[in-house]
Amino acid sequence: MVRRFLPGLMVVLLSGCSSISYYSQLANGQLQLLRAREPVAQVIADPSRPPLLREHLVQSQKARTFASEHLHLPDNQSYRLYADIGRPYVVWNVFATQEFSLSPQTHCFPIAGCVAYRGYYDQGAARGEAAVLTLQGMDVSIGGVEAYSTLGWFNDPIMNSMMHWGDERLATLIFHELAHQRFYVKDDTEFNESFASFVEQEGTRQWRAARGLAPQSLAASTQRDQFIQLVLDTRQRLEKLYAQPLATDAMRRAKAVQFERLRSEYRHLRDSQWGGDKRYDAWINQPMNNARLLPFGLYDRWVPAFSALFRQEDGDWVRFYAAVEKMGRLSVEERKAALRQLEGAGR
Repeated sequence: MVRRFLPGLMVVLLSGCSSISYYSQLANGQLQLLRAREPVAQVIADPSRPPLLREHLVQSQKARTFASEHLHLPDNQSYRLYADIGRPYVVWNVFATQEFSLSPQTHCFPIAGCVAYRGYYDQGAARGEAAVLTLQGMDVSIGGVEAYSTLGWFNDPIMNSMMHWGDERLATLIFHELAHQRFYVKDDTEFNESFASFVEQEGTRQWRAARGLAPQSLAASTQRDQFIQLVLDTRQRLEKLYAQPLATDAMRRAKAVQFERLRSEYRHLRDSQWGGDKRYDAWINQPMNNARLLPFGLYDRWVPAFSALFRQEDGDWVRFYAAVEKMGRLSVEERKAALRQLEGAGR
């Protein structure tokens, strides 16, 4: 569930050894990635490379062309390059909250602004950061990330970490990451990720239609939406709980009850409406805390609002992007009010 882009890049003013160490690994990780890039066309033309890789890359370039020609996403060298980074994820993001809060611990960077996570190119470093935060009493979660956008500062490559999902999943990642390059609002993760998620979803729908494929399974999309809603409902209940003046022990018990309610409601939905489909079992059965719920609020919060805006602009991508950019220039309060109005109109 947790994917998407690296917060911050390279040259900054630093203070403290921990800051120097953290930014050093960011710079080194990005440099290694840049050095590993090679043109996709060169990989495709090389008979010594695995046939399956070459075929995936052929299909990826069809989606990449569609992204620029039909979705009006940036036409540059991003995702026309390939890099084998030798690991399953390009970066690991660490999310953290206070024990009785759903507000993320934020981190601010010169380029990306303030974001709700901290990225590490090394899984061990991410686990070390998570361990330190846990000792401080924080709720912590680590999520592996298959791809991220440098917001057009560099030509971002397709990576081996993006290849194991299949051709369509690779296309959706390209659409999502190019959307970050198309428009990005500093210091508003909810807005940025919801915008990119909408572009990903609508872009995928149009990509399938352009190839004469049937729409994605309604059952699968309905299950996804229902699962996300379960998590968002749990977030709302927890927010109300954390606002109450309860003693610490009582608050912990009530918090545990809410997480068990989430599991119970999920299992009921799975068994009564999904025919026992267990696609979300692995996620739901892991230890639960506030930080594990963060990506759902960040990546999905305003997708219905952007969907309503797209319909309002008659499905015209250029007009839609212009409207998104206009909204992005509003103050945070005005922007959220506009999104809430769109969300209400879309129901």
